[in-house]
Amino acid sequence: MKEEVSVLKNGIRTVRQSCSGEVCCCGFAIGAGTRDETDNEQGIAHFTEHMLFKGTHRRNAWHILNRLGAVGGEINAYTTKEEIFLYAICLKKDYERALELMCDMLFHSSFPASEIENEREVILDEINVYEDSPSELIYDDFERILYSPHPFGRNILGSADCLARMDTAAFQIFTSRCFTTDRLVYFSLSPLEPEREKRLINKYLDEIPDSSSRSVSPWRTRPVLATGLHENIDRQTHQAHVLYGNEAYSLFDDRRLTLYLLNNYLGGPGMNSLLNNTLRERYGLVYTVESSVNSYSDTGLFAIYFGADARDVDRCLVMIDRTLRQLREKPLSTYQLRAAKKQLCGQLAIAAENKESQALSMGKSVLYYNCFESTEQLFSKIEALQPADLLAVANEVFEPSHMSLLTYR
Repeated sequence: MKEEVSVLKNGIRTVRQSCSGEVCCCGFAIGAGTRDETDNEQGIAHFTEHMLFKGTHRRNAWHILNRLGAVGGEINAYTTKEEIFLYAICLKKDYERALELMCDMLFHSSFPASEIENEREVILDEINVYEDSPSELIYDDFERILYSPHPFGRNILGSADCLARMDTAAFQIFTSRCFTTDRLVYFSLSPLEPEREKRLINKYLDEIPDSSSRSVSPWRTRPVLATGLHENIDRQTHQAHVLYGNEAYSLFDDRRLTLYLLNNYLGGPGMNSLLNNTLRERYGLVYTVESSVNSYSDTGLFAIYFGADARDVDRCLVMIDRTLRQLREKPLSTYQLRAAKKQLCGQLAIAAENKESQALSMGKSVLYYNCFESTEQLFSKIEALQPADLLAVANEVFEPSHMSLLTYR
């Protein structure tokens, strides 16, 4: 069934789609993240995500966790640079239970002082664990170097100094400013009868006051990304960790799909990617090599990551540059392009069978585009791409003078 998108009188957008089975996935996509923090609020978006689970005016933390857990359901959340997601996975019969719980958490959180102290320690531990994972930390350092001093260059987990100052009032100020109804999308992928589902959505969301007029974010200025930087950081790691990348396309740039296809062919999750075949399978220089594209509302980042023995880093970079040069200079053959399209479409089709993945994609899509493309529409766009399209994108994104390099040694 095609998804149904609507806007409630208070400005909250909803997107619903029917599915088979007995399991539902529903939740809220909130257009607020790390980039909406002031200088004194670094880390508050992620901290707020944690605090949503720590108490409302009606429930304490145990009651929140037990409400769905007791019936086998799950309640989850995560924070990005631009969004916070709160969502539930539950049985069809528990749909109303999940919806009521999430509304209570999102609109009636009390941010109790005792829970703030406990959760602050949890997040500080999370920061310490994260800093022990160089293959993840290097992405944050890369964005800090390229985007600083813009908020986009901040670590999502925040700084210990800022976290230490956060209290109940700080969370209330942040949520009042950023959790406004015009920034909320309720998404639902469920086997419920459509009319009953609509009644439940209206029952719990219609009563929320329209807060669109409070939606102010003067900090959402477009980040300017530095290019051509080369930096080394001494982290005394067992192996060298390397990130090599450049600015990419935003969510609103039509060329992003071309880059996604090119990236998948170059260093995507398939073991048959160009970089994996060269650096790992043929020469055994790395255990992990991958490329990625992150598109945001007004910028994007393309990056190649690999971990290798320090003495092999330069050799790996030579091979990567050679591969990028080939993609800039030689169009993919008909066979290569057909195979690349077939692989990407297969991956997307498999992902679409996962209810959690599909529901989260619906929420994010409506948050930015007010619509959700079907897999068939996406496949049509992929099939329409030509070798010249990939060549043009490769020459722009893989431009050697614009590529930046960060190395942990």
